[in-house]
Amino acid sequence: MTFQQIKGNMNVNILKWRGFIMFKGKKIKLRAYYSNEVERVLKLIEEDNLRDTLSIGTIFPLSYEFQKSFMDKNLAPNGELFNFAIESLETNEYIGGCGINSLDRKNSVATIGLWIGKEYHGFGFGSDTLRVLCKFLFEEMNIHKIKLDYFEFNEAGRRCYEAVGFKEEGRNRKELYRYGKYYDTINMGLFKDELK
Repeated sequence: MTFQQIKGNMNVNILKWRGFIMFKGKKIKLRAYYSNEVERVLKLIEEDNLRDTLSIGTIFPLSYEFQKSFMDKNLAPNGELFNFAIESLETNEYIGGCGINSLDRKNSVATIGLWIGKEYHGFGFGSDTLRVLCKFLFEEMNIHKIKLDYFEFNEAGRRCYEAVGFKEEGRNRKELYRYGKYYDTINMGLFKDELK
């Protein structure tokens, strides 16, 4: 495989391979979804209650058709909102997804989301993904602030976000009902000079 380096700085390389743009970190690359990955995505996202940490709504099983529709919509950019597939550089396997959930252009604020398959937790993929995504947003999209939310029972997520430099900015008390009780949702934010 031959990659053409378009731009490289702050440990993020923007690469072009076979006409596709990718963003590369130390352990992962962010790329577009491939249409043949539906079953792999479903396998990873449905394992071990992973989706319990991703949505404030009621968690229902995802169908093949629903996931395929989501991926079909994400094969091409939707304005400035985009979802990336996360691929391990070592194995070239799809390991999760991340993206820009909302964008406030007037105030230059982006809200992001991230998930990594459970079998890949604890190896630094999440923090590397966040660094690549945040550097892309700060340097290529001129975003002033990046926000994300997490649920108080997601301690692994909290550690990952703090390791990258995110700071807690607010707490919505007892906003999420899950596992038979209420939990807080926590809002975090990051400015370019805070990125670690």
